[in-house]
Amino acid sequence: MTTAEAPVTTATDRLGELNELKELARLGADPKATERQHAKGKLTAHERIDLLLDPGTFTEVEQLRRHRATGFGLEAKRPHTDGVVTGWGTVEGRTVFVYAHDFRIFGGALGEAHAQKIQKIMDMAIAAGAPLVSLNDGAGARIQEGVSALAGYGGIFQRNTRASGVIPQISVMLGPCAGGAAYSPALTDFVFAVRGISQMFITGPDVVRSVTGEEVTQDGLGGADVHGGVSGVAHFVHDDEESCLADVRLLLSMLPSNNRELPPASPNGDPADRRVDRLLDLVPADGNRSYDIRDVITELVDDDDVLEVHAQWGANLVCALARLDGQVIGVVASQPSSLAGVLDIKASEKGARFVQFCDAFNIPLLTLVDVPGFLPGVDQEHEGIIRRGAKLLYAYCNATVPRISVILRKAYGGAYIVMDSRSIGADLSFAWPTNEIAVMGAEAAADVVFRREIAASRDPATTREQKIKEYRRELVHPYYAAERGLVDDVIHPGDTRSVLIRAFAMLRRKDVDLPQRKHGNPPQ
Repeated sequence: MTTAEAPVTTATDRLGELNELKELARLGADPKATERQHAKGKLTAHERIDLLLDPGTFTEVEQLRRHRATGFGLEAKRPHTDGVVTGWGTVEGRTVFVYAHDFRIFGGALGEAHAQKIQKIMDMAIAAGAPLVSLNDGAGARIQEGVSALAGYGGIFQRNTRASGVIPQISVMLGPCAGGAAYSPALTDFVFAVRGISQMFITGPDVVRSVTGEEVTQDGLGGADVHGGVSGVAHFVHDDEESCLADVRLLLSMLPSNNRELPPASPNGDPADRRVDRLLDLVPADGNRSYDIRDVITELVDDDDVLEVHAQWGANLVCALARLDGQVIGVVASQPSSLAGVLDIKASEKGARFVQFCDAFNIPLLTLVDVPGFLPGVDQEHEGIIRRGAKLLYAYCNATVPRISVILRKAYGGAYIVMDSRSIGADLSFAWPTNEIAVMGAEAAADVVFRREIAASRDPATTREQKIKEYRRELVHPYYAAERGLVDDVIHPGDTRSVLIRAFAMLRRKDVDLPQRKHGNPPQ
């Protein structure tokens, strides 16, 4: 055939070819792979992205990328996207970057091209100053590509670390995540998991069985509830992908785009001067009676606008994002309904991580205090309550955002100091008339201070009761701390919401200059 007789390729032909390629990349080359994904109760990468982002806003990057690896049959299998969908869109009108593993292609395993796509979208997110969400559903490193795949993870970890405290990073576990791949979610700010489909572990059940002899399932080793309630790796646990991604959207709506911005305000109809007299019934005056601090938080904030973090782990301390007069705040609160609200290893680490996050992203902190002390016990001491409890202390002392504490009832010993007391830098400290701030409870203090007098008394029980009353009268009354300037005011519980709103409004432009340093060295 001569040149003159060759078929002419028109622009229309090229556009048709392009549309076919893009549609094939979106749908996947194997329809049965999509059926298998759905049969597992899992959505595809694009279906997940559609749930996460505002409709019609997703722009995909490098959709036609393919790997260049050879050997082990890879040269004959070069699907577009290389098993990961990357791009950006909006959530409630604000830019969000996202990457989603496509389990239908190589089981979502990471190869060189796959990693480069993720690294590129991470670089774009950092440069644009916008949150990054990863939708994880991959089988780890692509074995056929060897060390090139492992190096790809290194580049991702380096970017996770560089983005830390600069842009919010959220990991959503929607399938397996094994080996070194699990470290990327661990480096991000929040991890979401879905029951029945999420698994995270460094070594899988087969390796555990061969090395230790222990028999365990994938869910039993690294399922959603394990990481939500035992290891603390997962901050949020959901029953299905739809509710999970809806909560990711909710979380994003409460976070700034980067560390140079304030969280987005959301004015509402909840009056700033609304009284909260119901708190008088919610919180018993008797310090030995339990209650749920979440009811107190709900009563204080706007229209029940609360998102609790790590609800299943370290339950004796509640951490939550909420809005107060339309402004986002972080809440750290003792939980008397769990272990009487004591601080232990889990609660301390949970609180420290949350305080650091809020400080990094300009979210003011409210601390609600009803703490009888640190949890005593040999296991706590041997497992490092000193260094691990110090993490919470360090986080508060290092925080420069507006900080307000409210002492509801008990505030004893070192735990009182750690829970954002005035002495470690709280901007304002308020107390209810039911507060008891002391080195320890009156009963325990009397047994120590008046031990000899009680022992020598003809009626030790009566003498002990008298000494308890004496100690309480002298040192544990509600106004002792206020008289010494350690509490700024003793307030009516019903006024707490309006007092907090006025105080946070005053502190909104707070500015603190820290000493110049490369970084601190927090306790580990």
